Amino acid sequence: MRRCRYRLCCLLLGAVLVTSSCGEPEIPEPGLTGGWITAGCEFSRRPATVTMGGRVLPATPPELEAAMARIDAGGRAEHAGSYAGLEVDQERVRAIVHRVPSAAFDDFIRQSAQDTCIVVRDTAHSLAELTGWHDRIVADLDAWQADGVRISSVVARHDGRGVEIGTRDVERAREAMPRRYGRTAPLIFVEQGPVVPLAEPGVPTAPQPGG
Repeated sequence: MRRCRYRLCCLLLGAVLVTSSCGEPEIPEPGLTGGWITAGCEFSRRPATVTMGGRVLPATPPELEAAMARIDAGGRAEHAGSYAGLEVDQERVRAIVHRVPSAAFDDFIRQSAQDTCIVVRDTAHSLAELTGWHDRIVADLDAWQADGVRISSVVARHDGRGVEIGTRDVERAREAMPRRYGRTAPLIFVEQGPVVPLAEPGVPTAPQPGG
């Protein structure tokens, strides 16, 4: 009798485990926080250069450029909830990837990097999220113009910090726009006059001082 009770308990426990595993959605595993680097960063490399018009200019090595292209493509497609953007540090022969921590995307970065140096840094917002905010603000540009907020540029920052809004009316924008979009909207305001857009925006270059 005691053996039958034990077997019944085991069957019931197994049913509970199977039911819970089928009914609960899988939660994505967060990645490392605080940032990390790929194995390729263990090696020092001579900066690449190119001569144009008699001037020697910094360049991105083909291997690093290819790794950046793989990470950017995969980040935008399969890992859009994590990927924010990247920048190139030509002097140190490395790329910097900004992402919301994600174990799956971290694994993808390791594989895509091969033997190049990739520095991975935490951020709060993905490119997909910031693009949504960017498109919403752009759709409201006429309304903001009518309200006296002259917006010169709207850019989803590649470091995932937020959507940068260039305007001649910083104080007015800082007061009015959070009222419409919410106090938690990731908006960054900078003073800026009318601008001429670049014909071919390239990969941002990492600032040299600091890490």
